[in-house]
Amino acid sequence: MLILQFAALLLAPDPRPGIAQLPDQLRRIVATSGAEVAIAYRPLDGKSEVLIDADKPFHAASTMKVPVMIELFHQAQRGVLSLDESLPVRNQFRSIVDGSPYALSEGDDSDSEVYAAVGKTMTLRKLCELMITVSSNFAANLLIERLGVENIRGTVTALGAEGMQLLRGVEDQKAFDKGLNNTTTARGLMILLDSLAHGRAVSGGADKEMIEILERQKFNDAIPAGVPAGTPIAHKTGNITRIHHDAAIVFAPRAYVLVLLVRGIDDQKKSAALMADLSRAVYEANAR
Repeated sequence: MLILQFAALLLAPDPRPGIAQLPDQLRRIVATSGAEVAIAYRPLDGKSEVLIDADKPFHAASTMKVPVMIELFHQAQRGVLSLDESLPVRNQFRSIVDGSPYALSEGDDSDSEVYAAVGKTMTLRKLCELMITVSSNFAANLLIERLGVENIRGTVTALGAEGMQLLRGVEDQKAFDKGLNNTTTARGLMILLDSLAHGRAVSGGADKEMIEILERQKFNDAIPAGVPAGTPIAHKTGNITRIHHDAAIVFAPRAYVLVLLVRGIDDQKKSAALMADLSRAVYEANAR
């Protein structure tokens, strides 16, 4: 069991008792889990905000695919590329450490469709769909290579989400061994999703299309499991060993952004259950 120390901050005090009591309620839930958890909650009306360890960095896992998608639509908006542009599919990438080549393993990925297209082409739009909805690492690496890491970082900075730090694509083992990993904070992801929800990430039309992609997410055992069935949710998950995240726009009657970052639980069914409990507490408090 890890000793947990949380710094909770409630901004723009909300007069409703559910929100006022929410930080303590969330801390109690987390305290029983033995995990490190960062939480960021913000309703879209901007009347309140709950942050718990929201600036603590975590391995980003697949949540880093959100800024990749935003940069893709940003470049499409500027006319740098077309979403219907075809991209050659090849399974060879370069390590950021020394430029040496590496390939991705289909067995370690969550999707096989891109691997079946090696030697052919896929559109940027299709790669984005697979990167988000089934969290394809292969699709993510192809898009990162096409867009440029520096461009993605620049867009993240412009949106004020410096807590998200994207260095590289997936499965760069040499970079991993040197601790060169993509990281995020709960606040950084919250800012990105809040920007999308308000049509400020790229444009009203582009942001709506990105939200629709996020709504087609196939992995729904964390934040969605804590809200009433049928509640529309646009979200992106991320998980690796002892890391499990979910970042969502929850379209409840009072819509809100919720980011949950979890570190330290081996069994992902348990981390998912923890996030579902936290999600339920936020939904109920948000509704009161």
